[in-house]
Amino acid sequence: MRRPVTGEVHVHYGQIYVESDPAGTTPGLSEAFAGQNGGLCGAAVPGALWLSTGLHTGNVGFVVEVHDAPPALDPAWEDVVEVSFRPVSERTSLVQWAGEAAWDLDLPRTDYRVRYCARGMDEGRERDTRVTGEPQADSYLLQFWPAPPRPDRVIHQTSQNAAYWHRYARDLPPPPTPLQRAETECLARRAQERAAEERRVHHERWQWGGRLPSQALRDARESNVLGLLRFDSDLVHALGAVGPGVQRAVALLAARRACETAGLTDVPWVTEALTALAHKRPLPPPFDDTARMWETLRCDPRVPERSVLEAIPPERPSYRPPAPADRALHQQQAPPATAGRRAKWVSAMESGEDPPSRPGLGRAPGTLAPAAPAGRSMTPAAGTGHDAAVVVHIFGTPREPSQIAQPYFALPAVLAAAEPVPLKAALDAVWHAVNTYGEHYPELLEEIRSACAEGAGD
Repeated sequence: MRRPVTGEVHVHYGQIYVESDPAGTTPGLSEAFAGQNGGLCGAAVPGALWLSTGLHTGNVGFVVEVHDAPPALDPAWEDVVEVSFRPVSERTSLVQWAGEAAWDLDLPRTDYRVRYCARGMDEGRERDTRVTGEPQADSYLLQFWPAPPRPDRVIHQTSQNAAYWHRYARDLPPPPTPLQRAETECLARRAQERAAEERRVHHERWQWGGRLPSQALRDARESNVLGLLRFDSDLVHALGAVGPGVQRAVALLAARRACETAGLTDVPWVTEALTALAHKRPLPPPFDDTARMWETLRCDPRVPERSVLEAIPPERPSYRPPAPADRALHQQQAPPATAGRRAKWVSAMESGEDPPSRPGLGRAPGTLAPAAPAGRSMTPAAGTGHDAAVVVHIFGTPREPSQIAQPYFALPAVLAAAEPVPLKAALDAVWHAVNTYGEHYPELLEEIRSACAEGAGD
């Protein structure tokens, strides 16, 4: 025989528990005792025991014993009940109210008979609260030994407190069968999954401007599509709907317009790259090496010093999750009481109210937007997808727009237009062109929309 717990434990609301659920859950009062004859040790929910005490709040004497065979019954105990119990995990603990303290009982996963013995329950009930320095009023013994399951029984009853709880248990409706419990948990799980999927779809619809994206747009998430959505979600959906030929033409148009507004179309090596794009040839040097490309841009005196205020997307209301359709739906989606956290007791006592027919028991209740000074001395930041783009994200607290050097935003549009996937090429080239245009981006988007509309009819 071993004693994993001996001495005193603290109880609150006249309760302490044995738990083996890894999630640390505790059944509600009525659920724990449903279908039982005894009301001191609730074992109706697999893997858990609800232990009632006479004292409402304070320390009680408490011993836990684990035996290899049924122990002899000591006649000194005034109230005695027995139940059957089987842990649902490898870790079973005696747990105080709200998890304030716990003791590992080290019980293997097998069937046990449990004897719960009490002495002084009426004295504890009458005292109600025990403070430091006061003598002990009630004490308890909890014994485990291996035994096959069988119904609970009341072995001895002396106190009025125990009699009250036995009547309470016998008046409860029968517990659900294992099949009914499994069906209830399955329905709750499905409701939760449906609710989670509805929330996901609701957020995705908001993120994509009020409608769901096509699969092609979903597949393009590695591009700057989410950034472009903040500027013009209708254009993003239009780009996803047109054919690859139109997408490729839009990519070339965006790259060309970006270079034009940055003053790069008179720079020979940039012109050669745009010509290569138009003829569907690989980009020539220095575009085949991004480090060399940036060095060439920085050192070439023919590159003009042009700057503009950065592009700021239109303001957009923050996302607001959908509210439950009604209270009934919300309750349907909630898990059963057995899945609640320890602090959520399904009991009249959880709110400080009195339980049925027992008066007096209760108690009162970030932003990434690099500043880019005009001039060729600026070192460009790495961008999403091309290791060359300066990406401007506008989130959080509004701020004054920064001045950006347009040539350093234009070349990533050229790299993007060479992307093998036409939709990704169009999305990224337009994104970088928008940032190159800066505060004047609406005129670019108007031209891109017109190109999409013309192409859609082809």
